[in-house]
Amino acid sequence: MSSLPALPPGPRGLPLLGNTLQFQRDQMGFMRETQQRFPRIATVYVAGVPVVFCFRPEHVLYMLTEHPRNFTSLQSNGGLKAFLGDGLLTIEGDYHRQQRRLVQPAFHKRRIEGYADVMVQYTQEMLAGWQAGSEVNIAYEMQQLTLRIIVKTLFNVESRVQVTEIGEAFTNILDAPPPPPREMKLLQLFQRVRGERSAQQEQKVAESQRTLDSFIYDLIAQRRATGQDTGDVLSMLLEAQEGSDTMSDKQVHDHVLTFIAAGHETAQNTLSWTFYLLSQHPEVLAKLINELQTVLGGRAPTVADLANLPYLEWVINESWRVYPPAWRQGRRAIEAFDMDGYHFPAGTLFLLSQWVMHNLPEIWGDPEVFRPERWDPEHEQKIPHGAYFPFGAGPRICIGMPFAQMETRLLLATILQKYAPRLVPGFQVVLLPRVTLRPKYGMRMILEPTASRELPVSV
Repeated sequence: MSSLPALPPGPRGLPLLGNTLQFQRDQMGFMRETQQRFPRIATVYVAGVPVVFCFRPEHVLYMLTEHPRNFTSLQSNGGLKAFLGDGLLTIEGDYHRQQRRLVQPAFHKRRIEGYADVMVQYTQEMLAGWQAGSEVNIAYEMQQLTLRIIVKTLFNVESRVQVTEIGEAFTNILDAPPPPPREMKLLQLFQRVRGERSAQQEQKVAESQRTLDSFIYDLIAQRRATGQDTGDVLSMLLEAQEGSDTMSDKQVHDHVLTFIAAGHETAQNTLSWTFYLLSQHPEVLAKLINELQTVLGGRAPTVADLANLPYLEWVINESWRVYPPAWRQGRRAIEAFDMDGYHFPAGTLFLLSQWVMHNLPEIWGDPEVFRPERWDPEHEQKIPHGAYFPFGAGPRICIGMPFAQMETRLLLATILQKYAPRLVPGFQVVLLPRVTLRPKYGMRMILEPTASRELPVSV
């Protein structure tokens, strides 16, 4: 029996309700404020359930890389599991490890690089439809583009009508707050009372789910019927085998749905936030365009070019620091354990936040500053392991991370050679924290031709 205290202290809450109202009112702000008052670790009570907020890189390492088998993901029950089924985001233990081995070949480096031409081609087709000086919702444009790419690479499908339908379905689902973990049934009531998940919204989410299910299952049935290998990810999943084990239609469906959701959502948000940051920091934009013009000279980028575009990589890395694709990760302890001077019982819930960790002044020095140069290896900041984890860490790190890294750089390099989007004056940019970090009202921007824009060059 441990003599250590069971749970760390935290902010005071209301009788019975605990910190529920504070947490629901502004989750991101509440987490950051809690860290400022309790710099290492704190317990908050949400819907009567204790949740431990962890704010140190060593906590990230302990749970995600050093002892990952003692924790399950909070995604493995509640809203995401109801939506994604048994995909890699929502399964656990030996089953997760076995399924990840089956899926891994679809994300082999050589195969991913084979998608580069499609990424650039589709981006150029989008640019051909843009007009200089016009106003666009960059968030929507990036969603349509990244969905086209993911649907082509997953299914070898090129229908823009289907892409639009899929995009609307995902928006309906991802804009709604996900149902909470099973321990927090009271939180569902709060969501109802606050109008966050009305009956009408629930119906819209259910209809969107049916649209996605029908699309994926129809494709699986067609492919099974023809037995044709079209060289896409779906073909690989249908042929994936470990011993005598192959995947059922439901397993393939759940993996594919997860890949579509995570694949396009990460990329579209990354690009939207990066265009926003570049619009706010013209000196960074100037340096990036100068690099692109020097290396590419106006031609389309290739995979081979990426090694010669370091500033492009730094810009993306810094964008992921400021606006991480996923802003928090939840874990549940399987067995009791000791950490940081406390004894945590089995079943304890934890939240790790990229949003908070990526903005700790004691680690980053000037976290409020968008400064891609902090990623320059020649004078890179000494960033502790566990302090930067935009795609998670350890054995559950996002399997599509290499895909996202290549895609965001290729798309950004292609677009910026023709247009340098500028935020519409007065447009309100508001964070929408769901599973990912979305711009609540989209991102209205003016398409300024790169060639005609006066860009300050910083030395």
